[in-house]
Amino acid sequence: MRITVETTVAAPIAEVWRAYVSPEDIKAWNAASDDWHTTTASVDLREGGAFSSRMEAKDGSQGFDFAGTYTRIVPEERIEYAFGDRTAEVLFHERPEGIHVSVSFDPETTFPEEYQRDGWQAILDNFKRHVEGRTG
Repeated sequence: MRITVETTVAAPIAEVWRAYVSPEDIKAWNAASDDWHTTTASVDLREGGAFSSRMEAKDGSQGFDFAGTYTRIVPEERIEYAFGDRTAEVLFHERPEGIHVSVSFDPETTFPEEYQRDGWQAILDNFKRHVEGRTG
């Protein structure tokens, strides 16, 4: 069963989209907690293009690469990608209160689903704060 996290960002779709796919922005918002950060990010935003984000504990104790391949891109509407044997889908919908962003992904088997949901939601919450802080 897929896990879905979501938020609504009070900003124009162009700003929300740009912040989601810009390597510099990704480095600013892509962390599940204050003791982690993304040190590098690369994006080849096209179907078949690769992406990668290096996530590390700020104390240097651990880190990992979150990487994959884009499988479908509909600008300002949808991003689908594969990472390992899993897939994810990011949807952007305009609503009166802002841009609703939902991320659905296949869970992995190492960590409990609640832990994964909480981590991905924390990252999406950071994304919302980043965009609204920049545009508001």
